[in-house]
Amino acid sequence: MQLSGKKIAILATNGFEQSELEVPRDRLKAAGATVDIVSPEGGEIKGWDKKNWGRPVKVDKTLDQVSANEYDALVLPGGQINPDLLRINDKALAFIKDIFNQKKVVAAVCHAPWLLIETGIIKDRKVTSYKSIKTDVVNAGGKWEDSQVVVDKGLVTSRNPGDLEAFSAKIIEEMMEGKHPQRSAA
Repeated sequence: MQLSGKKIAILATNGFEQSELEVPRDRLKAAGATVDIVSPEGGEIKGWDKKNWGRPVKVDKTLDQVSANEYDALVLPGGQINPDLLRINDKALAFIKDIFNQKKVVAAVCHAPWLLIETGIIKDRKVTSYKSIKTDVVNAGGKWEDSQVVVDKGLVTSRNPGDLEAFSAKIIEEMMEGKHPQRSAA
């Protein structure tokens, strides 16, 4: 129970890539963390499972009900629809920036680095993403590399669903007490 006492938010909305929410959620819970699914809307959000709509996931808290102060880390699942909807949501962007500025772990997979671009977090940081948004990442000042998981002082990124085990393990490692040096706020 490496993460016992730690609280993690997974920020998502309809169209999240099914495995990119469920795998980290399940691995983080198994490591002892409390995990909240946070979304702009309450009730349930529906995933996207490869080529069609997937299973719904219960929302634990809406963005109106949370504060960055409550959480030790933030996970941003990808999919194409989910981060595209969230990157035009001011409350979602503020929540991401607040957690990052408090020097907490922020983890993004697949297309979720779009949210890191929108918040300015990606600038001058080593990151990876789904290959189709590499140009977006580079144009926003990110130092893109084609690796399973990339860490830059508490910012954890991965490319796709095939990287989820390494992604989840790295989030756990980064959250362990004293793992990474304090980074400067963006």
